[in-house]
Amino acid sequence: MSLVDLQPAPIAFTAPLSRPDPPLDFYDDGLNESIFPDLPPLRHGHPDVHLRDGILAGHALADPDAEPAFFVADLSQVYAQHLRWRACLPQIQPFYAVKCNPDPYVLRLLAALGTGFDCASNGEISQVLAVGGIDPSRIIFANPCKAVSFVRNAARQRVDLMTFDNADELYKIARAHPRAQLVIRILTDDTKSLCQLGIKFGAPLATVPGLLAKASELGLAVVGVSFHVGSGCYDPSVYTDAIARARMAFDMGADAGYRFTLLDVGGGFEDTHFEQAASFLSDAIDMHFPDRGEIKIIAEPGRFYVSKAFNLATNIIARRAPLTDAAVDGAADQPAVMYYINDGVYGAFNCILFDHQVVHPYVLSMGGSFHIAAGEPLHTSSVWGPTCDSIDCVCPMAQLPRALRVGDWLGFPNMGAYTVCAASMFNGFQVSKVVYTTGSFRAAEVRGILAKFAEDIRVLEARDV
Repeated sequence: MSLVDLQPAPIAFTAPLSRPDPPLDFYDDGLNESIFPDLPPLRHGHPDVHLRDGILAGHALADPDAEPAFFVADLSQVYAQHLRWRACLPQIQPFYAVKCNPDPYVLRLLAALGTGFDCASNGEISQVLAVGGIDPSRIIFANPCKAVSFVRNAARQRVDLMTFDNADELYKIARAHPRAQLVIRILTDDTKSLCQLGIKFGAPLATVPGLLAKASELGLAVVGVSFHVGSGCYDPSVYTDAIARARMAFDMGADAGYRFTLLDVGGGFEDTHFEQAASFLSDAIDMHFPDRGEIKIIAEPGRFYVSKAFNLATNIIARRAPLTDAAVDGAADQPAVMYYINDGVYGAFNCILFDHQVVHPYVLSMGGSFHIAAGEPLHTSSVWGPTCDSIDCVCPMAQLPRALRVGDWLGFPNMGAYTVCAASMFNGFQVSKVVYTTGSFRAAEVRGILAKFAEDIRVLEARDV
């Protein structure tokens, strides 16, 4: 049985929607724990329970924005992914890609689990270090093209590990951070990924000897090689070629007088292909780096950790449909009904524009009930965001129940990667809030890990005072 098989099955709710008195606290279920005073409380229970409770709370509130869209984040899912990583790639230390989702609970849990952090800006570095208890050596500044002020700030923060792929970057680093530990980012094949990064970053192998010679001339320490096969890689076989190129770059380093001790295999890890990717990667490392006793291997996973951990609940705020059912029936292959929800591509669904994601709605509640009959008649529909912009299309084609109306709720799974981190308040709409739980996968273990980390931080802070 794999770790994936251990995940709890979704809970089916059959109770009708009720309208209880407004709760004192939208997030208070009586079982909350305030492990971190500056963060929202942490709840118990399966995320489906909190999707239901959030909907009930939205119905009960009498505010102008009485039924806001909201996330439910299951931190146990993040922990399960970490255990899966350790089982499949024990020789590779993950450096979580902060840009994917800089959620404060996620950062603290991963810090407690001993991961490093891949940061791309001063802001991300500051956010990680502000958590407390994270040594700057656990950060790689993995942006090959940085502003001089960013390099200088990294030096002040004692973040020494950083990437480069061009000569101008070397000149900047020599001026602003001469003690930096540099990693040359090489170009690899990223054509099998949703987001190709090679068009912007990565030194072709032919340019590596010249760049290493320039680094040596400037007195800079180059300690290793990195690459990135692209974000959302759907063909893990590309890791085989990438590791082969990294081996060549290591040999070029030796020719230039460097002895590399770091290999950064980047990101691109997809949940559905992870075991296959781990197999390709491990086999390639064994082939090209058989004697690697002095080499530390790291990676930069992002979406792998958080995509499945976040679910989004949205309320149907408007509906456009023909006046007669006959008109709907006559358009079976085209959306005859348009549903408008209270989050869109300028908010949590920016992943559609920026990350090429395709989202799939499902019904959370309909007609005052959480139970949706399996044989409920469907029709072809489209789902739109709340703004006045016509590009705000969440789902151009979806099969949804005919009985769906304004006030019902749609859910969206796998919404943890490149969603809330890039949401805006365009048109005056609020960014969806997050409810946190520890789910039902080793929940007590996750809470214990977080509690111990919080206590360790308190001890460190007291010692500094």
